[in-house]
Amino acid sequence: MTNDVTHTADKTPAETPETTTGRRIYRPLTDIVETTDGVTLMLEMPGVAAEDVDITLEKRVLTIRGKVHATQPEKLQLAYAEYGEGDFERAFTMSDDFDPDKIGAQLSNGVLTLTLPRAAEAQPKKITVKAS
Repeated sequence: MTNDVTHTADKTPAETPETTTGRRIYRPLTDIVETTDGVTLMLEMPGVAAEDVDITLEKRVLTIRGKVHATQPEKLQLAYAEYGEGDFERAFTMSDDFDPDKIGAQLSNGVLTLTLPRAAEAQPKKITVKAS
């Protein structure tokens, strides 16, 4: 699996063309854990509800999008803002050894966790040796 973006310590706008919505698109911070069974991705997506996450896999490119609904304080006028609201998007190019039918996703406390199990034929095979 290859990552098409650079590492960053802060939430940064994605390097994409302007959107039709006029909103910022952020690249969610992501941790990746790889095991012999597969890969787990954990993406920070604060303010995104499970029904507002869109995950697609097309031509080995896994694309994750999350839509944030703007929040406006009732009867208050914002005097200063540091938190930039916007949607999230990140794409990863996958190798052929993952099983696309078994990819799982769960959103909890602003963190989207994707599990990408390796295909059975890509799993390492253990060969037992019998004593004679």
